[in-house]
Amino acid sequence: MPADLAFTGTRQAPPERWVGHLPAEITFHTPGLKSHRTSEVTGSLTEFVSISTTGTACALNCDHCQTKVLTSMVSLPGSGGSLYELCARLQEKGARGVLISGGSDREGKVRLLNHIADMIRIREELGLVLRVHTGLIDEATCAALAEVELDGVMVDIIGDLETIRDVYHLDSRPEDYEQLLQWFDDYRLPAIPHIILGHYYGEMRGEWNALEIVRRHPPKVLVLVILMPLTGTPMAGVTPPSLDEIGAFFHTARAALPEVPIQLGCAKPLGPIKKEIDMLAIEAGFNGIAYPSEGVVGYAEQLGIKTRFINACCGVTWS
Repeated sequence: MPADLAFTGTRQAPPERWVGHLPAEITFHTPGLKSHRTSEVTGSLTEFVSISTTGTACALNCDHCQTKVLTSMVSLPGSGGSLYELCARLQEKGARGVLISGGSDREGKVRLLNHIADMIRIREELGLVLRVHTGLIDEATCAALAEVELDGVMVDIIGDLETIRDVYHLDSRPEDYEQLLQWFDDYRLPAIPHIILGHYYGEMRGEWNALEIVRRHPPKVLVLVILMPLTGTPMAGVTPPSLDEIGAFFHTARAALPEVPIQLGCAKPLGPIKKEIDMLAIEAGFNGIAYPSEGVVGYAEQLGIKTRFINACCGVTWS
């Protein structure tokens, strides 16, 4: 990162060339996937809970994850009951919302159809905020999900054929992801697409095309994340995109979708670069940041931005 963007602790404003339209308010999220605490933020592990319907099983075993993310979720197969029963127990422990996720099948779908009836009961009888992570589902699953009062449907949008083949091990195309967003539109599902920067072993390849796909289907919320090299995966030693590349993409996304809330999501490299990425998101005019670094809340307040805090996924608001 250029020296004039370095955080010093006394910096009162970002360089003019990096400042977009700063939001009046920014929300800092702690989704509950891991413990998170700074002097400014204390997260909760019980208020919003992520559930894997497949435990740690995933047919794709993608190179950037290899089921590592699933290990931090509550396992439905190990719960000894139905999805509804699990959510009822979580509510008794303080849960206000859940994310229904899981590993994908060989076609890239998280198999959700068997859980639709439970999801409807969860909304009607428990009143929990309900999100789903879908993968590359078909139209029939979209139609079924439309019967559930969902807060959001989350999916990675991939704009590069080689990333789909080499990283996800899928025989699909970027057009399939656009078709999925079209079905979300058709069935009025609240889309929350994610774009992973540096998805191809740290290289920026299909991200710009993915942004264009999302731009043609304006979502409820756009979430941007950065490749987070995970120990024990083929990408463990990968170098993520540079801060200049990340900053440029942040500003391009903000300009492309001026009316859409944009959030910086959970996944991002650790260490000093994490704070710099958070600051770039603020300077680009993002509306939310998950797991903020130490000092980032204060930086937003220095810029005159009102701050708020929610122990839940990006874009969730408690009714």
